[in-house]
Amino acid sequence: MDKRVEKAQGLLKDYRRGKATLDARVVENDQWYRLRHWQNMRPSSNPGDPEPTSAWLLNCLLNKHADAMDNYPEPIVLPREEGDGEDANVLSAVLPVILEQNEFEKTYSDMWWQKLKSGAGIMGVFWNPEKLHGLGDVEIRNVDILHLFWEPGVHDIQKSKNVFYVELQDNEELEKTYPQLEGKLGTGADKPQEYEQDDALDTSDKSAVVDWYYKKGGTVHFIKYVNDELLYASEDDEAYRERGFYDHGKYPFVFDELFSCEGSPVGFGYLDVCKQPQMYIDRLNQVIMKNAVMAARPRWFVRADGMINEEEYADWEKDFVHYNGSGNPEEHIRPIHTTPVSEIHMALLNSKIEELKETSGNRDFSQGGTTAGVTAASAIAALQEAGSKLSRDMIRASYRAFTQVCYLVIELVRQFYEEPRSFRIVGTKGAQQFVLYSNARLREQAGVEEYGVRMGTRCPVFDIKIRPQKANAFSRTAQNELAKEFYSLHFFDPANAVQALSCLEMMDFEGKDIVAKKIAEQAERMEYGRNQH
Repeated sequence: MDKRVEKAQGLLKDYRRGKATLDARVVENDQWYRLRHWQNMRPSSNPGDPEPTSAWLLNCLLNKHADAMDNYPEPIVLPREEGDGEDANVLSAVLPVILEQNEFEKTYSDMWWQKLKSGAGIMGVFWNPEKLHGLGDVEIRNVDILHLFWEPGVHDIQKSKNVFYVELQDNEELEKTYPQLEGKLGTGADKPQEYEQDDALDTSDKSAVVDWYYKKGGTVHFIKYVNDELLYASEDDEAYRERGFYDHGKYPFVFDELFSCEGSPVGFGYLDVCKQPQMYIDRLNQVIMKNAVMAARPRWFVRADGMINEEEYADWEKDFVHYNGSGNPEEHIRPIHTTPVSEIHMALLNSKIEELKETSGNRDFSQGGTTAGVTAASAIAALQEAGSKLSRDMIRASYRAFTQVCYLVIELVRQFYEEPRSFRIVGTKGAQQFVLYSNARLREQAGVEEYGVRMGTRCPVFDIKIRPQKANAFSRTAQNELAKEFYSLHFFDPANAVQALSCLEMMDFEGKDIVAKKIAEQAERMEYGRNQH
């Protein structure tokens, strides 16, 4: 066995032990997400009791996810130096194409589900040399928390000394790719914890492949191994021995944390916050349902020496029920009365539902509902805007993570785009153009010359601004109402241009600059027409 593999196995064992509690919580949360949490609550229930599973918690997650996808991010690349403006414009067009080719919208959606359930979503930005028929390209994937391991106690993944990514792969495919593995494969001890599945999973023909990333002297190196067999080591590769596997010197993983926890890059999610109220909602529902079933099915006290024919009494098809003796049959059989559930318990159930909604910020107007007679679209939009602070805060955190993803993509383009690639760029009005792009202008360049002396080298650096690609329905409605109000107030009348522009200076809304520009242009045309006459 290679000594590096032996060292990696020891480290991975320690990291796995340090992450065991988190992995158990993630698996349990997945069962809550699937509305299968009664298996954790069942020991305190009687066999045969109803097990209702209301979806208040799931509804909370659905709405938070919908808010995130309503504000799906779009990157805009900005230059830090004037000479990099052209490349920034091209990257602003090329970067969304790379994201689209990687089906990033689905990756972003999957990441958000993981963020809401487990406390953090993880995205991986890799270079895949097999893509595009061997030309290679950027690959962006959602990374399962259960498959990633880091140094216990670190809050920033980039400060971990080592990072391991473990994935089960088919033995047959591995042997095709690495013929030296024939007869040496098995699941091994590195198999990651899995979720509870409906299907009976057979992993006997799969092996745990481990990607080990570690930092050395400011560079990131990479080792791939399975069981005891070393498959690849960047330090053994002449192309990466000195520079590291990735020039950007970072682990290719970006964490999008929800509620932060010290000492861990993974916090906790809305499911962790709201599953206690959901548990009591379901327990109270269980009591109410059980009471309803008991009340709907009459039961009877019958004397052991009674004279009632019980079979005839229980058969509703019988018109007559016989009894023996001359006594009163009601003395031998009487109904069991079920006490109705108190109004106090119903009020407690409703208070738990309200607690869950308040805790999660999942109020009625956030879902488009109204209360207290509020029906105007603009009023609903105002309430929704005021009540969506929690969602906006979460989305801003995801924008920060998305910014880091974009930076990693640009760095991979800078490192690996040696050959020009063609990108189809669609303009704002649907016009298409094809752009050839490589890393020629992104690589380190000679600095400016001053007094005949070349002043070192420089590497183009860019800033990334994120804007939402689309807004929710009520925001669009409010925007449309604002436009109609401007029209009714004669904002677009050139004669009122000065007053309209003064008013716009005190306002803030999306597209404000475009409206001001249109009004100013109309005023200039009117002034030009006057001068001509």
